[in-house]
Amino acid sequence: MSLKIGIVGLPNVGKSTLFNALTKKSVPAENYPFCTIDPSVGIVPVPDERLEKLSVLSKSKKTIPAVVEFVDIAGLVKGASEGEGLGNKFLSHIREVDAIVEVVRTFEDADIIHVHEKVDPIFDIEIINLELEAAGIKKPTLYVLNFSEAAPKVRPFELNSKVGPLIEVDPVFGTGLDKLIVEAYRLLNLITFFTTGEDESRAWTTKCGSKAPEAGKSIHSDFQEKFIRAEVIHYDKLMEVGSLVAAREKGWLRTEGKEYVVQDGDVIEFLI
Repeated sequence: MSLKIGIVGLPNVGKSTLFNALTKKSVPAENYPFCTIDPSVGIVPVPDERLEKLSVLSKSKKTIPAVVEFVDIAGLVKGASEGEGLGNKFLSHIREVDAIVEVVRTFEDADIIHVHEKVDPIFDIEIINLELEAAGIKKPTLYVLNFSEAAPKVRPFELNSKVGPLIEVDPVFGTGLDKLIVEAYRLLNLITFFTTGEDESRAWTTKCGSKAPEAGKSIHSDFQEKFIRAEVIHYDKLMEVGSLVAAREKGWLRTEGKEYVVQDGDVIEFLI
């Protein structure tokens, strides 16, 4: 699945700083030949220690994580829905993403001018959300509070109950980046399943509630269209037994059909 998450916010709140911090974690583009990369898009791996352990268990030559694409979108200003600033460019880009990471700054810095001449995260969020609503845009949103470990926060916040899921991040020091990536992934109601062997261990993405053929489509369309059955063991059970060979000997590899609902952490071999 190709997943795009747009980073949005008012000018000078730290969008590009966050984007740059995230894309330092980018995976090699050659692993994803169907992704078009440009300066505003970064393919970022979803941190998952299970994948690393599976790769060690299988002595895999390659380890390939699940990924999300982060898109650095032009700064929004009040009136964007009516074409102010880069409003049209902003709205066209925001409609192309699956979810939004909305960045607000929570610290004062004399060298960074705030577009409204004050740092007020709640006010910033209200402006952004009003512009999105005026433009008829409703997508899942994760709020990112950009704080600085070197500067005090402007004031305490009671945002959780007001706006929904939020993460505190200091992109300069890298604080909270892994949690942001994982929560952005979960925001779309996604789960991870794995394939593993000597050639490669790989994490795949599917929607929560997907049946086996639909999940298999993440790997190749044939795995949906020509699906016969799947051999499945959960990651925890595989790590307990130590190898797929031992799991098969113990009868822990289950044979599942078309109606099987894939669970997060399943290790699957699709048979077509």
